[in-house]
Amino acid sequence: MAEPGSRGTVASVGKKRESIQVVEFVLGKEHYAIDLFDVKEVVEYTSITRLPNVQDYITGIIDLRGEITTIIDLKHRLNISETSMVTTESSRIIVLDDRMTRSKVGILVDDVSSVSTFEGDLVDYTSASVNREDTTIIGIIKRKVRVRDRETTELIIWIDIKALLRDIMSIT
Repeated sequence: MAEPGSRGTVASVGKKRESIQVVEFVLGKEHYAIDLFDVKEVVEYTSITRLPNVQDYITGIIDLRGEITTIIDLKHRLNISETSMVTTESSRIIVLDDRMTRSKVGILVDDVSSVSTFEGDLVDYTSASVNREDTTIIGIIKRKVRVRDRETTELIIWIDIKALLRDIMSIT
């Protein structure tokens, strides 16, 4: 759980929150989001140098404007086996804020769709995770979209990138 006043990535169950800002991205066929304040920038895919003897989800390193940046395959880290129509070369790298990670880290995603603001009442915190021990899912964002003159709800899985990477990086 987030500490009071820490941009509130986790809210008390049932409490209405103020608006949230997230970076939306795609992994496989699903839409995901992370807190905008955890993101430094989004860059196009670049050649990744593989590292020996590292976890499977660490894709390798890149040279990002003179700084070595570790790249984590988020699809692999989240155990998403769905393949997408996106080639690795057309994927994106979300570079995380190094004040959070204490080192240069990027996450490899299939595509980045947008930066969005949602009202707190559009987030379902109660059904975010079947397994209550899984603290990496903050909530499910519900967005109304129109498809062929019919309104439908699109679900976006809002993940806590800090909790997800805590075991592999020195994140506080």
